[in-house]
Amino acid sequence: MTPPPRLLPLMLPQPGLAALRDAALVEGFGFVERLMRDWDSGANRFAQPGEQLVGAFEGARLLGVAGLNRDPYLRQAGVGRLRHLYVAPGARGRGVGAALVRHLLRGTAFHRLRLRTDTAAAAAFYLRLGFHAVADATATHEIHLPPAGHDARADGVAGDWR
Repeated sequence: MTPPPRLLPLMLPQPGLAALRDAALVEGFGFVERLMRDWDSGANRFAQPGEQLVGAFEGARLLGVAGLNRDPYLRQAGVGRLRHLYVAPGARGRGVGAALVRHLLRGTAFHRLRLRTDTAAAAAFYLRLGFHAVADATATHEIHLPPAGHDARADGVAGDWR
């Protein structure tokens, strides 16, 4: 059995991120490239309170990446946005994406997280983790999180994010 990936904060430039970008572009996804461009320009460095960018590693190899920002579309206190989740094709099906999302959900001060996806596979993935679909121009899914230290099972919070 493969050991779980190590989840670590990322700072760019990050060895292996260009390879993830290239793989994402082959699949028609431009968001890893946008992540790198926004970091380089200073537009988004995941540096605001509550924000973070993490990578999943197997040894020194970067398997995947995911970020958490304040939601720029709502600009409401306590609302974050899950962004730029990408896992290398060869690492899929091993729980890497779920580990990244769970890590971000467990460590967040945000009480509500939103995201946008345009693939059925990603939509199903987020539903399994407890997100629910929303009809919104700027988000396809969201999850409401209990306060830190609260037992979510007592409130019937769905999903497998803990």
